[in-house]
Amino acid sequence: MKLFVLLSRVPFPIVKGDKLRAYHQIRCLSKNHEIFLCALNDTKIDEEALPELNKYCTSITVVNLSKLCIIWNIFRAFISGKPLQVGYFFSKKAKKTVDRVIQEIKPDHIYCQLVRVAEYVSDKDIPKTIDYQDAFSKGVERRIATSPFWLKPVLKIEYKRLLRYERQVFDIFDHRTIISRPDRDLIPHPKREEIVIVPNGVDQAFFKPIEREKIYDIIFTGNMGYPPNVNAAVFLVNEVVPIVKKKLPDVRVILAGATPHPRVLALASAHVHVTGYVKDIREYYAQAKIFIAPMQIGIGLQNKLLEAMAMKIPSITSRLANNALGAKENEEILVGSTPEEMAGHTLTLLNDKSKADQLALNGYNFVLRHYSWEVNTKILDELIKNTMK
Repeated sequence: MKLFVLLSRVPFPIVKGDKLRAYHQIRCLSKNHEIFLCALNDTKIDEEALPELNKYCTSITVVNLSKLCIIWNIFRAFISGKPLQVGYFFSKKAKKTVDRVIQEIKPDHIYCQLVRVAEYVSDKDIPKTIDYQDAFSKGVERRIATSPFWLKPVLKIEYKRLLRYERQVFDIFDHRTIISRPDRDLIPHPKREEIVIVPNGVDQAFFKPIEREKIYDIIFTGNMGYPPNVNAAVFLVNEVVPIVKKKLPDVRVILAGATPHPRVLALASAHVHVTGYVKDIREYYAQAKIFIAPMQIGIGLQNKLLEAMAMKIPSITSRLANNALGAKENEEILVGSTPEEMAGHTLTLLNDKSKADQLALNGYNFVLRHYSWEVNTKILDELIKNTMK
């Protein structure tokens, strides 16, 4: 089957959650389909991106968006009432390119990742599937309380527009997918139960236990420019770690991930290391005793938890994050709602190696049972096959 895949970003290198999901789904789907990838792009393409993606794609079309074009289209979206992020990624010039490629390929099915690209194919009478991935509207709403005062009005407007747009997009597509049940329950459509849950996976051949000297006590990873990760890093260092330091004054923390926000960079100290982009995150996972993902805002399944648990790192997270993950509390993961609870869990794992090792083993087995890219992408594959007209 000819499968036209439309993305808002080139899905390599894997430095964001949407890129991770798209890359592995393309990799798995390419075993049964011809993949014709079309990716929007607003930055310089990594020199390794196209050679890597060519392994799985019959053709690749990159549609560049200029900064001037983006600014103009955000303005147009603001006037028209569409979400600003839809405006950011949509341009009439890009639409012409997408139309031309679809006309040339004549695909059997169109697969779009994220509602921000739905405008490009809303007029196409071809079987199509939209991957909501997350409940974006809820993610924006959760950011409002912790954002600067000048940003709050913008986020409130964007939240309302996304609610409306997520509802509208539902009816444009033959099928819809999403990453987790909690996210599905937040989609504002009366038929949201029809949305198919397609969880992420973890590359179990890549993320596996590695023996290294433990240099750090605590690690948190992710794109450090992404607001929920910025918020979590600040919460960890400013709220949780000071409580831990009362018992363990020399506790060492590493914040590993690309594009650290100034608020994250400001957390660096003699006991807190901020890495910026790293080529192989596994080395940092392996050098840490425990992993903490103290997510206070945000949506979706935390891939960082899957990676850490697949490497047998005992993990702690918030109830918000574990609702999507679905691990058993106190058996496969520890869950805290307050700085005091997370600090208590941290001290327990740092002081009781036997408990830490058992939690790590249980978490490892949990991820291996439930989070395989090959198994979970089969759900999407069957959905696509069953949507042929």
